[in-house]
Amino acid sequence: MIPALDNAPASPIPAGHSLKWTNGFTRLGPDFYTELEARPLASPYWVGRNRALARELGLQEHWLESAEALAALSGNQLLPGSKPLASVYSGHQFGVWAGQLGDGRALLLGEIETPLGPQEIQLKGSGSTPYSRMGDGRAVLRSSIREFLCSEAMHGLGIPTTRALCVTGSDAPVRREEIETAAVVTRTAPSFIRFGHFEHFSYSNQHVQLKALADYVIDRFYPACRDARQPYAALLEAVSERTARMVAAWQAVGFCHGVMNTDNMSILGLTIDYGPFQFLDAFDPGHICNHSDHQGRYAYNKQPNMANWNQFCIGQALLPLIEEQDQALAALESYKTVFPKALHARMGSKLGLPDEQPEDQELIDNTFRLLASNKVDYTIFWRRLCSFTAQSGHEAVRELFFDGESFNAWALQYSERIATVDIGLQANLMLKNNPRFVFRNHLGEESIRAAKLKDFSKVDTLLQLLQSPFEEHPGHDSFAAFPPAWAASIEISCSS
Repeated sequence: MIPALDNAPASPIPAGHSLKWTNGFTRLGPDFYTELEARPLASPYWVGRNRALARELGLQEHWLESAEALAALSGNQLLPGSKPLASVYSGHQFGVWAGQLGDGRALLLGEIETPLGPQEIQLKGSGSTPYSRMGDGRAVLRSSIREFLCSEAMHGLGIPTTRALCVTGSDAPVRREEIETAAVVTRTAPSFIRFGHFEHFSYSNQHVQLKALADYVIDRFYPACRDARQPYAALLEAVSERTARMVAAWQAVGFCHGVMNTDNMSILGLTIDYGPFQFLDAFDPGHICNHSDHQGRYAYNKQPNMANWNQFCIGQALLPLIEEQDQALAALESYKTVFPKALHARMGSKLGLPDEQPEDQELIDNTFRLLASNKVDYTIFWRRLCSFTAQSGHEAVRELFFDGESFNAWALQYSERIATVDIGLQANLMLKNNPRFVFRNHLGEESIRAAKLKDFSKVDTLLQLLQSPFEEHPGHDSFAAFPPAWAASIEISCSS
């Protein structure tokens, strides 16, 4: 029988492993969070460890192998200097105001000094909090592996994201649609503040706290805004631009987030809260990756507009601090210019175009239309295109299309455009922007199935591949192959 440890006392790990904690968020005061300790995880074991991130954080490599680290990152012992807390926020979910939300299954341990700059450390799946809304506060092995691997995949692709240091598991049962086992993800970011934090204090008319939060974010992450005539409008503009560039990166690589609620939008323009996400297999602009999204609100082709909608939500939240509504509207306009420019630049690089020409937008649009009409595998198309030149390399790309006539017309247009581009420059640009490996659903499912049997080798292998997705990695062709037929039956939802 699994011991009931949820009420067991937590104790500090030995002080030999010292981290420099600053805990800036706690200085905002108790209106912003509730202090509490994690609920211990029964008999934890390692599922995956991100040693590369540990090195970047300046952690001692041997520590991530230790029993002390396993206990601390499972919520069973306190790290000296940490101040665990769950933060409160609110938000719009699927376009509807949901009221108070918060860290229902996550605890912020605090903020540490690292070579990357200050980084917050958070445990996800560490037990219930005052914001759990009748939930158990646990995460399951399935969703934890998905977040661990995909956040690192996004980092490897150069897309702004939270990251994950490790996953620990337990045989403790957790009830979802079926009985699963528990897990905890340790994730890091400069900050986990979301749009919903601002909405919470704005909608509850706590404008003193709203101002304190905005000042904290400006001073810590957007200091240039302090010198603007209207600092809070400048903050809104800066957030809009970061969000625009992040979503442009999503669209270019074929990433679907699946649940772009305002409580899942980072104030720093980071990809956050990996739930029902998916990288596209066959290119379908209207693809809905979240089976809980019955109206298709967060379909792939709607993501840019939904991000813009979310900008208006945070703009509304900041209005008490902005002198005039027109200033807020003007700040929000930047999204409409930054997003298309950022997407155009990324697609131009994927096509191997080192400079911008007037006809490039038509070529980009035609490429998307061709991929959609032929339901071509998105990642494989772009990787094979790296070998396409004006003179050769057509056949490997051509065989992806069932409509040869439409492909030939597109290939002629593309060949004419790249005829004057240096082949070496073109290939180098494309190989750096068209990954060979992405975190496809079936790869995640295979690693999860193995992990349930205590075989974590697939998790480790995938992590290595996804950390350098543009490399060839000889001997791992199966991880870059077409998805198997059964992949189309994988369903992911908000419980993922």
